[in-house]
Amino acid sequence: MAYSEAQKRATRKYIAKTYDRLELQLKKGAKDEYRAQAAKRGMSLNAYIVSLIEKDMEEDK
Repeated sequence: MAYSEAQKRATRKYIAKTYDRLELQLKKGAKDEYRAQAAKRGMSLNAYIVSLIEKDMEEDK
């Protein structure tokens, strides 16, 4: 079954309500290196970045 326009709108609305977005600026080529590093750990780049920040925050406690 195809993903309907109504489903797309509902998904976008849910994401906008539930999540904050953060934009990173990286040097050319760095994104691929960072994705590969995250993949080594079986994580998406987003999950890897969040886990590193959370670990750092936990260490500060």
